[in-house]
Amino acid sequence: MGDLIDLVVTEKSAVAHGVTAVTLRHPEGRRLPDWSPGAHLDLVLPNGMVRQYSLCGDRWDSGSYRVGVLREPSGRGGSAFVHDRLRCGDRIAASAPRNNFRLAPSPGYLFLAGGIGITPLLPMIHQAALVGVDWHLLYGGKSLGSMAFRDELAGHGDRATVVPQDELGLLDLPAHLPPPGSDTRIHCCGPTPLLEALERLTAGYPAGQVRTERFVPAAETSAARDEPFEVELRRTGVTVVVQPRQSVLDAINAVGANVLSSCRQGTCGTCETAVIEGRPEHRDSILDDSERAAADCLFPCVSRSGSGRLVLDA
Repeated sequence: MGDLIDLVVTEKSAVAHGVTAVTLRHPEGRRLPDWSPGAHLDLVLPNGMVRQYSLCGDRWDSGSYRVGVLREPSGRGGSAFVHDRLRCGDRIAASAPRNNFRLAPSPGYLFLAGGIGITPLLPMIHQAALVGVDWHLLYGGKSLGSMAFRDELAGHGDRATVVPQDELGLLDLPAHLPPPGSDTRIHCCGPTPLLEALERLTAGYPAGQVRTERFVPAAETSAARDEPFEVELRRTGVTVVVQPRQSVLDAINAVGANVLSSCRQGTCGTCETAVIEGRPEHRDSILDDSERAAADCLFPCVSRSGSGRLVLDA
């Protein structure tokens, strides 16, 4: 995660049923690190939990960060803490913004959001509007009351199509998708059924035209390496043997690597670690095909070794 930033909660408000927006600033009013649309923060909550949230505020406001947090009744407790116990004035440590879901330059965009998946798309929409390119948002949710930031989207008129499922049904993806190979790029964030439907419909699209961000990991179809392998930690100066039922993250942290993690599912990117030597077996839901082929990083919470030995920058 690198050096942490000290932040303080300055605003907290409900923006939809079950969704809370939190604004964070530096305690001394200092400028915060810049970020780009699609970026997220790793927040170290006052109770010690580390959680990842997409930045959804004004990227040109150098003094504040805003995140939107959906209450997850079946979650691990991070969202419940934010909703029930986090207060204005509380201090929070955060990573510098990191972006695994960048807005690719294009003359046109189709943004697809499902539920809280609207959060990383909001800054993309603002950027597209700012530079004057063609864009359209298709935003689905269970009901109007559960769909956050509708007031901000209202100013964009018919460029933003809001589809509450209880009134209008599911998003009609085929009616809105651009043809494969067109100049319109698709950026989508939302629950697994939305992403799976999009993947089926765009299976023949060229690489790079469709970009997605997941809440939960994609189903893994390849077999995991089922024998022990060595991991050398170059900076720590230790070599550890990772057992078949042990994560690389647990193994390297047990010998002093101190790599922070959040989701432990290969979706947030908090534990990203550089690979110096060896061939990683990628099992995350973050990297695209070209990034996997580069073999210069891995997410040790889920990824393993495709060779007998890895050397990591940890």
